[in-house]
Amino acid sequence: MKAAILEKAGQPLVIDRLAVAKPGPHEVLIRTHACGLCHSDLHFIEGTYPHAMPCVAGHEAAGVVEDVGSEVRTVKKGDHVVTCLSAFCGHCEFCVTGRMALCLGAETRRAAGEAPRLTRASDGSVVNQMLNLSAFAEMMLIHEHACVAINRDMPLDRAAVIGCAVTTGAGTIFNACKVTPGETVAVVGCGGVGLATINAAKIAGAGRIIAADPLPEKRALAVKLGATDVVDATAGDAAQQIQELTKGGVDHAIEAVGRPASASLAVASLRRGGTATILGMLPLAEKVSLSAMDLLSGKKLQGAIMGMNRFPVDLPRLVDFYLRGLLDLDTIIAERIPLEQINAGFDRMKQGHSARSVIVFDT
Repeated sequence: MKAAILEKAGQPLVIDRLAVAKPGPHEVLIRTHACGLCHSDLHFIEGTYPHAMPCVAGHEAAGVVEDVGSEVRTVKKGDHVVTCLSAFCGHCEFCVTGRMALCLGAETRRAAGEAPRLTRASDGSVVNQMLNLSAFAEMMLIHEHACVAINRDMPLDRAAVIGCAVTTGAGTIFNACKVTPGETVAVVGCGGVGLATINAAKIAGAGRIIAADPLPEKRALAVKLGATDVVDATAGDAAQQIQELTKGGVDHAIEAVGRPASASLAVASLRRGGTATILGMLPLAEKVSLSAMDLLSGKKLQGAIMGMNRFPVDLPRLVDFYLRGLLDLDTIIAERIPLEQINAGFDRMKQGHSARSVIVFDT
């Protein structure tokens, strides 16, 4: 199969042929139909976050089950599925207390000493699997708890972006923040995750949704997806504008880009008792804080990895939202490209002017 391999951080991905193992117990072999380019992948490609090399990145994907190993119970051959990096074991403390997104998923990977899932077709050398998925490839071999079957009426290119951007953004609104009708929301950063957050806030009935982003074209997309107001995130008085628009600040401020300045803006936008939620992958040494006055005002700060999703339940519901016309995935997808254009797609991501690029594989 063809795959885009990250040989070394800071270098372009290389298209090469890999061999994929046969599915073992609890494993599922999927033919990849589409995979979104996510900023999280870029962090690994640029070396901001470490990972064993060489590896195949990509995690926001959808496809069709080709084969299953023994003991698989959740999907079957021919199922249309969406993958999610929140692979879960199902019986640890986090899983049994309903916090599946926090599960480390150790049992969903092959153990040390077992045959690798991915090897080079040329010499049999090991290629590492990233985030349990490695979706920048024509096939994926993953644990059954890293995918979920969806309605076959759902177009797979749109379904792919649900696997990360939409699950993270919508999960934050519905699960981590539990936004109730009439509450005010500010979203800092209007990339794929931020736009999905805005769309979900509209579905949740938020009273006012303020989108903050430096780029006019991103702010225009935010309005299309449900933002009631927009602010230039780089303006010196951005926080003051948000405070004035809401007569004291927002109930929920959500950082969706992974920049220290964006996190600071989220905190500064809060009303008394408000909550700032950080979604973006900030630099590993970075800290976000509340002041003493913030604490005295009852303000809260939280992280929400992957939107604190429960993806076997959440993803089919999000698919249903799309099919019912509530969730706007078409606006989030800026372009569809072949695997061979993956590096150009990441270059466009760095420029920041468009939303999601989606790789569509030949079928």
